[in-house]
Amino acid sequence: MENVSMSVSNIAGNKMRTFLTTLGIIIGVGAIIALMTVVQGATDTMNAQFDAMGLGTLRISVTGTDIKRGLTDANLEQLLACDHVAGISPSLNATVTARRGDAWSDRIMVSGNNDEYFRHNADLLARGRAINALDVSSQSRVCLVDGGAARTLFFGEDPMGQTLYLGGFEYTVVGTINEDEDSSLFSQILLGGNTDGTVYVPYTSAKKMAGTSTVDTVEVYVTDPDDTDAAVEEMEAVLDAIFNYKEDTYTIINMESMTEAMNLMTSMMMSLLVGIASIALVVGGIGIMNMMLVTVTERTTEIGLRKALGAEPGQIQMQFLIEAIILSLLGGVIGVLVGVTISYVICVNTDITFSLNTFAIGLGVSFSAAVGIIFGWAPARKASNLNPIDALRSM
Repeated sequence: MENVSMSVSNIAGNKMRTFLTTLGIIIGVGAIIALMTVVQGATDTMNAQFDAMGLGTLRISVTGTDIKRGLTDANLEQLLACDHVAGISPSLNATVTARRGDAWSDRIMVSGNNDEYFRHNADLLARGRAINALDVSSQSRVCLVDGGAARTLFFGEDPMGQTLYLGGFEYTVVGTINEDEDSSLFSQILLGGNTDGTVYVPYTSAKKMAGTSTVDTVEVYVTDPDDTDAAVEEMEAVLDAIFNYKEDTYTIINMESMTEAMNLMTSMMMSLLVGIASIALVVGGIGIMNMMLVTVTERTTEIGLRKALGAEPGQIQMQFLIEAIILSLLGGVIGVLVGVTISYVICVNTDITFSLNTFAIGLGVSFSAAVGIIFGWAPARKASNLNPIDALRSM
């Protein structure tokens, strides 16, 4: 307790030097906690979106051949006929010019979907009705608008029941999209974020708008998540026959596999970031060592007097080691507060789920304590080995 009291007194007596010495520890610990918390929050958010979209969902992306670019309606029926397929949702995305009165935008995303898509994504619908099977079969010019498109084309007005022009075709708004769901991270990845909003139309109408008779993206809903592998095998057999067994004509993406791959990449990224942030801790440790060496030099007389009065080398060593550890832990505690604050601000402003990462906090504090012990050992050892006669001679 006496050593702790003396260490605290010495640290408090040199406030500016203490702050500058612990700054490296503060930055290192703060960076580790902020990076790990933000990366983990982003991973959890993305995984939640993938799980919401995709447990038991497959996504077919078609590149096709020079002769056959995509999938026709007949091909879609072949996929739907697979034993382990419960439903399919062809999609067609394009950026078009939209106009409504004097308001217009050339960055409106049109997403062509069918009734099956809205059946499996019921939370998307905020008001009105979704696209139904009759809309798809009759190529109805009806649409649903999200919050961005509503603000761009119907600012200050209720879009329900009103008309707008998409790529020169007139459409009637029959529903609105839940903005929270539509602005999800997964939707941003699929549809792109650099738009003025998204308008959902029947995929058959989207094909007519785009001047094509095929689609190149299909979401497939499996009868049971446990049957995913069997469904993939069935669809591969169908798609191989459709494209005459040409290689690299399609890709089947399993959402669960994407989640596993993402978790692996995130783990590697987090390890890399923590390694980079740890460099600041090493720099902070060097600063602590430098300060302690200066302190030993400044307090040579005190050390000599204590040894002359009977203090053992181990007691002298413990005094300076405790001082180094207190310095390091002080920087670690402040670093924890800084890191948590920074990560909270980042998460709040980027719609990332914030959760207190206790592992990151424990890691940061442990690192700071280890730095204090490792880099404080040499100065403490030097102090304990001072000859009391030589020390007292410097008075």
